[in-house]
Amino acid sequence: MNDKAWNCEILYNATHSSVHTTISVLESFLEFSKISTYKKNEIKKATKDGQEFILKHNLYKSDKTGKIISKKFTMLSFPSRWHYDILRALDYFQQSDFNRDDRIQDALNLLKTKQRKDGTWPLQAKHPGRVHFDMERSGKPSRWNTLRALRVLKKYDNLKI
Repeated sequence: MNDKAWNCEILYNATHSSVHTTISVLESFLEFSKISTYKKNEIKKATKDGQEFILKHNLYKSDKTGKIISKKFTMLSFPSRWHYDILRALDYFQQSDFNRDDRIQDALNLLKTKQRKDGTWPLQAKHPGRVHFDMERSGKPSRWNTLRALRVLKKYDNLKI
């Protein structure tokens, strides 16, 4: 799109990119770059543009008002399916070759407030869809969210694990 990120609803006259679609594309580029050098320079440029789109929103805030775009973006989920949230974005950034940027700090601070006294992070949102078995329950500690949060904090907050 014109703002150099993506929106799957472009066929329906979307005018602004979507963080949902953009994070999915960025995750795909990251995985693809691990196995291929095909169009490496183009993918690297598109990746930087997509990252910038998410960063200019401080991962979950309007780039115009600074207000939270959607409370759902602050809810930790797993599996994410196509939905965006701050932990998904932070985990993507820690997996990529992305160096720390001050624009992720608000999301890091919010993530830290969600840690429970027992050291875990909860499953705050479940997205509908078929599952073979239910691994975790909403409102309870989440092994997957805890693992991802610890990886993020290890990289960006010097957490010793």
